[in-house]
Amino acid sequence: MTYQNRTHPNVPGVDQSDRTVPANLRQSGPTPVQMLVSTRVRKSPFWHLSIEAGAWRATIYNRMYHPRGYARPEDGGAMAEYRALVNGVTLWNVAVERQIRVKGPDAEAFVNTVITRDATRIRPMHGKYCILCNDKGGILNDPVLLRLAEDEFWFSVSDSDLMLWLQGVNTPRRWDVDIRELDVAPLQVQGPLSEGLMADLIGEALRDIPYYGLMEAQIEGCPVVISQTGFSGEKGYEIYVRDASETAERVWYALRGLGARYGLRVIAPGHHRRIAAGILSWGQDMDSETSPFQVNLAYQVPRAKPVDYIGKAALEAQRDEIEVGRYPFSLKLVGLKMGGLPITDYAPDFWLVGDAEGARCGYVTSPWYSPELEQNIALAYVPWDKSAVGTQLQVELPEMYQETSGQSVAAVVSEVPFVASEHPSAREQGRG
Repeated sequence: MTYQNRTHPNVPGVDQSDRTVPANLRQSGPTPVQMLVSTRVRKSPFWHLSIEAGAWRATIYNRMYHPRGYARPEDGGAMAEYRALVNGVTLWNVAVERQIRVKGPDAEAFVNTVITRDATRIRPMHGKYCILCNDKGGILNDPVLLRLAEDEFWFSVSDSDLMLWLQGVNTPRRWDVDIRELDVAPLQVQGPLSEGLMADLIGEALRDIPYYGLMEAQIEGCPVVISQTGFSGEKGYEIYVRDASETAERVWYALRGLGARYGLRVIAPGHHRRIAAGILSWGQDMDSETSPFQVNLAYQVPRAKPVDYIGKAALEAQRDEIEVGRYPFSLKLVGLKMGGLPITDYAPDFWLVGDAEGARCGYVTSPWYSPELEQNIALAYVPWDKSAVGTQLQVELPEMYQETSGQSVAAVVSEVPFVASEHPSAREQGRG
């Protein structure tokens, strides 16, 4: 069933007529339920170590349990973790970023067919942030793509079943490649002290890794791949632990042992900092019904790429429409600066956005409080005619964040990123 010429039945003012499955805008608020931990969902090799380090809550990501909180509310909660990230060095369990390897004589040709940017420009032992789209131009995944060798690529995937899609694209077998998940589990070491810690652990050669560069190394005799990348906007590295089902403990304890000298703290992935950096989260800020042109990823759609990659025709048609002033989408992702009491934890709903008169027209995807700006910030979908920087809007925050009970707070469309990153465009740097 499609929603052509229909508005969303729950919030009629928000036009989602271009989506087959509209975002659920019902405002359910916090829902006190206990997560069932069972064998149906995978535990990563670091799961028990995260529990040992104090993880007290989790979510599901890529069909795996994902720790999302170590500092309890009475100890400062997520904002205590934020301070550790921006002032020191932190360790994240991000094993949910499952590693899908494409290897074989046709690896480059295959990868170049499934990503929108030019895979031939990724040199061995380097990576790129990239997107993969379906034939309608919807974003299926936005992984960091690592090229280990001429014939070997790793997709460090965000939250969708990308491996199944990649295998499906190559059925029947058109490319001579092997596509499978690896026993590789990543950790992230993020924060301004991360370089010193990592150089102390690996050696001075670590300091020579360029942004999105890779190096092979060992930690406590365990093989790892290290990249200078991350999800925070701060200086940071990702450690891809090979044979992780066997080596997880040795690598984890080596990092925590040496990290103690640097005040290392185990925290959840820094969504508060990635929002400030303008880094998107698949499933939260975009999904398979979202075009890159809606979420400021137009640079991921090159004009001159000669390969007929999946989604190319639809994306080029979308760009042609936009360039003549016709917008093929109802909503566009923007940055908002907004009022309200400090938002210091994850939002349980897509909070509603209204125009200057209060008529509902959009929704917030990723809100948080920015200590640097001393105000709340957010990523949000609004109509295209209300997406210009400086446009005045309103946001319906939950009661706990309202400055005046029952009243929306003022918001203004703002430039993104909100806060400068260690690298000018965070994950989106390197537009070649």
